[in-house]
Amino acid sequence: MIDKLDAIKGRYEQVSMALTNPEVVSDNKQFSKLSKEYRQLEKIVKAYDAYRKLLEAIAFNREVLDSGDEEMRELAKEETEGLAEQKDQMEADIRNLLIPKDPQDEKNAILEIRGGTGGDEAALFAGDLLRMYLRYCEIKGWKTSIMNENAGGAGGYKEVVVEVSGDDVYGTLKFESGVHRVQRVPATEASGRVHTSAATVAVLPEAEEVDVEIRDADIKMDTFRSSGAGGQHVNKTESAVRLTHVPTGVVVECQEGRSQHSNRDIAMRMLRTRIYEAAVRKHEDAIASQRKSLVSTGDRSAKIRTYNFPQGRVTDHRIGMTVYNLDAFMNGDIDEMVQALQFAENAEKMKTGDQLGM
Repeated sequence: MIDKLDAIKGRYEQVSMALTNPEVVSDNKQFSKLSKEYRQLEKIVKAYDAYRKLLEAIAFNREVLDSGDEEMRELAKEETEGLAEQKDQMEADIRNLLIPKDPQDEKNAILEIRGGTGGDEAALFAGDLLRMYLRYCEIKGWKTSIMNENAGGAGGYKEVVVEVSGDDVYGTLKFESGVHRVQRVPATEASGRVHTSAATVAVLPEAEEVDVEIRDADIKMDTFRSSGAGGQHVNKTESAVRLTHVPTGVVVECQEGRSQHSNRDIAMRMLRTRIYEAAVRKHEDAIASQRKSLVSTGDRSAKIRTYNFPQGRVTDHRIGMTVYNLDAFMNGDIDEMVQALQFAENAEKMKTGDQLGM
């Protein structure tokens, strides 16, 4: 482990120097790439520096234990026990940091929320989930932009697609893919009975042009009038765009922009992401026998979480975790559960030998 950490520290110093190079600073793409690598390496290097200081303290105490001063030996003995516990914890933390990250984790994400079973109540719940995620993104300092939306008849959304950009967005939000079930008395229900409804969430790693090559000849474009908000201008012109990727049959729509050109650009990003995500999932399925990930090879149709309003609880069925702060959770306070899911996935990776040798 020490050899690996020394190599990482050497790379960290190289990247640090490179970021002061005027040629790198003037190249936005290269500077952004190295800055991201620097931030990732910095976490490991800081942990390694603290670990080395701890090892030095333990070595010093051992020298004291071999000395002839009885009082000093007693003090060193007491301190060594505490340092040994710190050492175990630090080593566990460093192993966690050294687990190879999914290369998709650093990417921005496309978040898709759709009302499922439950009619109007499902659409309302999809709207609640959208608010929850937008609030969470705001807390994390991420940028969000609605790419497409299809409003429900009584409010909420039949479908809404959001682009989320920031640091490690996909690696954080990917755990949200699956069916979210809600148990509550619907606003549309007069008798006050508790109903069960559902909404599906899909989180896709946003593809860049270098990730997927899509030929213009393989795209069929249709235009239509927007059915969403936008006033007279949008409704009088066929600015909404539907793109079909003929080889795969993937279809995307966008009607959020004011012009056909802007809608086509947004739709192309959505299309590229869908095709890229399908290729990634195909690759993951091929290696699933070697390592089953909690998230990446999970069934999209699986019920992952239940939001029970009468009892004020949220339960994640994958890790058996229940929290009783439903109101705060629906207001974006979901980080505790997200971190628990990340920890569970890392534990799986370590069990199956994906981590670096220690």
